[in-house]
Amino acid sequence: MQALYQVEVTGDASAKSLALFLSHFEGGAEAKDFARRLIAGVLEHREEIDRRIEQTAENWKLDRISKVDLVILRLASYELLCCNDIPVSVSIDEAIEIAKRFGAADSSTFINGILDKIAAASGPKAS
Repeated sequence: MQALYQVEVTGDASAKSLALFLSHFEGGAEAKDFARRLIAGVLEHREEIDRRIEQTAENWKLDRISKVDLVILRLASYELLCCNDIPVSVSIDEAIEIAKRFGAADSSTFINGILDKIAAASGPKAS
């Protein structure tokens, strides 16, 4: 989430920037590879993800959503739409917990509502 926030703020999604960012965090190669997978997926599918978020967030344009909430929504939406190996409940629960930690007081409720709608509209995940 923090790497995607950095991309959102700086506009720099280069491999060099991501490598530098990940070098400041503990975790093994497997965890960093997973982070790279999620970041690359969000960036690759950003247009579709943003379209889904905007359609689902009635009366909210993306530029009105806080950057923290938007990054959380993008990451969880990518997981919901593209990561069949991550259960829906895990994606939503983790997004809510991240929102409670980094977002505003009402972020977790807002994010939960949008992600529930995106998950329902997407149908069941393939196994």
